[in-house]
Amino acid sequence: MSGTILVLGATGTVGRPLVRALLAKGETVKAASRAGQPVEGAPGVAFDFADPATFEAAFDGVDRAYVLLPGGNIAITELLLPVIRVAAAHRVKVVFQSVMGADADDAIPYRQVEIALERSGTPFVILRPNWFADNFHSFWKAGIAAGRIALPAGEGRSSFIDARDIADSAAAALTTDRFDGQAFTLTGPEAFGYAEAAQVLGAAIGRAVRYEAISDDVFVAMLAGAGVPETYGRFLATIFHPVREGWTAAVTGDVATLAGHAPRSLATYAVDHRAALAD
Repeated sequence: MSGTILVLGATGTVGRPLVRALLAKGETVKAASRAGQPVEGAPGVAFDFADPATFEAAFDGVDRAYVLLPGGNIAITELLLPVIRVAAAHRVKVVFQSVMGADADDAIPYRQVEIALERSGTPFVILRPNWFADNFHSFWKAGIAAGRIALPAGEGRSSFIDARDIADSAAAALTTDRFDGQAFTLTGPEAFGYAEAAQVLGAAIGRAVRYEAISDDVFVAMLAGAGVPETYGRFLATIFHPVREGWTAAVTGDVATLAGHAPRSLATYAVDHRAALAD
């Protein structure tokens, strides 16, 4: 393939390592973010999901795009569907970062975006990652610092995936047409309950971390105390339902299929991010 690849959310958890991986492959990358600043040496372009006036300049001159919705947004179809339409109008191949389990019901907003992409006529690959291991040093970092991860996950297990493996999988999907028209569920190599995950993290940082299962209401109140709007807190609480039901415990070989290597273990993630977890 030749041409330019647009990476949305280029400063984020997946976007930044994806830009790095694509540049290492010799690809030309346009790094999109609200600030429009260069990322890892790739030129930047301003892009804001809430401002369609930024779409055309971002998609101009590109033939492939990585499309994901940054965290903190609950208007999934409202923000993503216009982007899919612009990509299709430009005949840009889209590698779309959806979520694990989106295909369970066509009423799920992420599935609605997938369907729109599948029907758009533009080439596509759909990636459905499980819960990010990286959430531990971002969203749940304050709890780890206090030695306590309090979440409404019950006794559910998740095959946490390292964001670097998502990036590696995305880089592969963007640089070949072998995977076009397919969807892949990206997981880590093993499923853990949060109590087990806490032990792995604690071993990496050298101090005890415990897990406490809490209710949705307690979780939402805890987030509200940290300044998170209640609507988004409620949204976050709802996505722990699949965890409690055991739906996030599956392990697939899709990272190996795409990236050509096994996914990183939770222990590897924890050791590699020891400084961020322990800070």
